[in-house]
Amino acid sequence: MNAVVLAVALPLLGAFLTPSLARLSLPLGRLFGPGLLAFCLWLLWGIARALGDATAGVALGGFAPPLGIAFHLDRLALLFALAVPAMVLALWPWGGRPREWSLTLVLAAAATGLALSGDLFNLYVFYELLAVASYGLIAANQRPAAQAAALRYLLLSAAGSALALLGIALVYTQTGTLNLAQLALLAPVSLDGPLGLAAFALLLLGIGVKAEAFPVNTWVPEVYATAPSRLAGLLAGLVSKLAVLVIVRLLLVVFQRPEATQLMLVLGVLGIAWGELAAWRARDLSRQLAWSSVGQLGIVFVAFSLPGETGVLAGLAVALHHLLVKPALFLLARHWNGALEGLRGAARRAPLAGALFALFALSLVGVPPLPGFWAKFVTLSGLFAQPGPLCSLAAVVILTATLVEAAYLFRTLTLLFGPGGEEPRMAPHGALDLGTATAFAGLLLAGVIWLQPLTGDLHGIARQAVDMDTYVDTDLPTPRP
Repeated sequence: MNAVVLAVALPLLGAFLTPSLARLSLPLGRLFGPGLLAFCLWLLWGIARALGDATAGVALGGFAPPLGIAFHLDRLALLFALAVPAMVLALWPWGGRPREWSLTLVLAAAATGLALSGDLFNLYVFYELLAVASYGLIAANQRPAAQAAALRYLLLSAAGSALALLGIALVYTQTGTLNLAQLALLAPVSLDGPLGLAAFALLLLGIGVKAEAFPVNTWVPEVYATAPSRLAGLLAGLVSKLAVLVIVRLLLVVFQRPEATQLMLVLGVLGIAWGELAAWRARDLSRQLAWSSVGQLGIVFVAFSLPGETGVLAGLAVALHHLLVKPALFLLARHWNGALEGLRGAARRAPLAGALFALFALSLVGVPPLPGFWAKFVTLSGLFAQPGPLCSLAAVVILTATLVEAAYLFRTLTLLFGPGGEEPRMAPHGALDLGTATAFAGLLLAGVIWLQPLTGDLHGIARQAVDMDTYVDTDLPTPRP
């Protein structure tokens, strides 16, 4: 299992080597990164197959926790670790420059580290590395609008990092450790008070910048509207989910308190309302999808706030659906340029793109039998099963937001398939984006066919994720105090 370190180390090494290789041979530099990611995907798949339903702890350098860097391998961590090279490969910036290839590899390494790390300090380090790589990729676009968006993203990321660091400092002052397994043992006593809740709130807002959490998500529309389609897909589909995974790990392992879940639920409800209403008012397709992403991440927050296995199952269902659908929609949005009113009749001249957009939009709304319906159904069932007015309010907000979402997406589809309009301009690499979106559509339809076995797998992942005894025993095999 120690080989799992290569999934982080190799992309970092490749990031340093790529510019030199590109100077020697541009095709070699372009293919070097995808080759490394393909190897990491194969490596992680082999580890996941070998581990099966078991869990494993990896102490880097031979230093046992809490002194060394600890990786925790379970089905939840490996699921998202596998998603990293898979999504980065699918959304690789083939038309970019060597600097962008290097930064994309750094992003992949940091995202993998976030998925696997079992120590709060190392989570922060990987989070910062991810932020630097993301900012560099956003700032690579030299247009003034992109530069302004990159500056806003930088300022909010810096503020979020400061909040997260303050939250980590509070945790350390109260417990004397940052190892998650040790925190699971100490938190019920040491963090059971106002300071513990304050630490979670700071971490939630700090890490929530990447997770598009309300109210630290104001960077989303500008960045997604100006970034290249593949980068927007990576940020919306992958990076936001890794940030959510960190928050969920903290919620399950360290902050198992009703106040913490209620705070996450409230921010999720506000994010749903904020994002969907803004998407309804948007008149640009990229901004509409960006605000829609904010609303969908709000549903992810609400789902994960449900207690126990139910919450993890619902959260995974919504998160994985969004991870697949939203990047594809961004790729298709860049297939056409211009505001919504300029897209009249565009789908009739590009029927495959129009059909794919309709498929993903219907799944996002939750039309059966598409996977989006099942994801929302699991979430709403969990909410209605919980006592108290807050969960009922959240369910009503999701249902109302679904109607709003259907209104603006069907309005967009009406424009796309309606008469009139001029020939739309094709975005650069439109054929490649269209091919990637088609592959995502195949995966979405495969989810319809194999929904039952996928549901069983997600149940198993959720069951293991909430088993804190196994988590602690895996990373701290010595007798408990």
